[in-house]
Amino acid sequence: METAFEREIRQQPDVIAKLVARERGRVEAIAAEIRAARPRFALIAARGSSDNAARYAKYLFGVQHKLAVGLAAPALYTMYGTPPEVSDALVIGVSQSGQSPDVVAVVADATRQNALTIALTNDPASPLARAANLCLPLGAGEEEAVAASKTYTSQLAALAMLSAALTAHEEPWSELERLPEAMQAALAAADAARAGAAKLAGATRVAVLGRGFNFATAFEAALKLKETCYLAAEPYSWADFLHGPIAVLDRDFPVVVAAPSGAAAVDADEIADALARRGAPIAMVSDRADLLARADIKLAIPSVPEWLSPLVAIIPCQLLALAVAEAQGNDPDRPRGLAKVTRTT
Repeated sequence: METAFEREIRQQPDVIAKLVARERGRVEAIAAEIRAARPRFALIAARGSSDNAARYAKYLFGVQHKLAVGLAAPALYTMYGTPPEVSDALVIGVSQSGQSPDVVAVVADATRQNALTIALTNDPASPLARAANLCLPLGAGEEEAVAASKTYTSQLAALAMLSAALTAHEEPWSELERLPEAMQAALAAADAARAGAAKLAGATRVAVLGRGFNFATAFEAALKLKETCYLAAEPYSWADFLHGPIAVLDRDFPVVVAAPSGAAAVDADEIADALARRGAPIAMVSDRADLLARADIKLAIPSVPEWLSPLVAIIPCQLLALAVAEAQGNDPDRPRGLAKVTRTT
């Protein structure tokens, strides 16, 4: 019987196609507001999967627009009462529900400081949307599974659309329009995920590696393995992993690596070789045949421009989490102790 988590994973190509087609005009209007404001830096407030979308934004706006991006510390607002000066910033709140009070507090205070504020949320009537100057609705539809899938990739796509609009060129939009086809092709990794699930189902811990744009993928994949499989999944840049944490590896310590082609993956063969020398089981997400050949679980994806690769690379990771959860006998729709909406202050 198909779970809601699996159904929502499979809905993602269609959700992203509709978002790109429906919201281009709104996004271009928002981009015009950003250009007019000329922000000195960007600050993003988020929690959970939304925080991982914010990690993508750090590379997206840094690489594409040379804009420094920081992640907000909501406790400065809600616990310490010391909000930073952000009047010359672009402040973005990213939240599926738009209901977490601490994320809302960051955006509301920035609006009071006359910063340009934007809400990215699946609920355009939410407190977050009301606190911001502008709202970009994700339009992902209801998400039944506790573990986010389509709302996460909708957040990535919304951020990518903002970047495309800020470039004022047509090519990024053409790449975005082709993206759902690549996401659909990535769903074919389901068979490899099911076949390899046993290698992770008996584990208690796993490392998840990514770099550059896909540093976000490492964090989101680790979160899915924690939520649905109850694994102690720790995300790292593989550059940091080589600086010490790799010492913990052995044959009973699986590693998931997100390494799509691009500037960040030029040294991916080095980390693959280092993992193999330690005998660690490897699940590799890549479009590169040489990297997949080194892996025990080969999660192949189509090639896309690196700036969009996190939307494709996360899909096999979601499928792997689904397969491992089912192999363990867990219900991926209702992880123990979790609710769909979490309100933190």
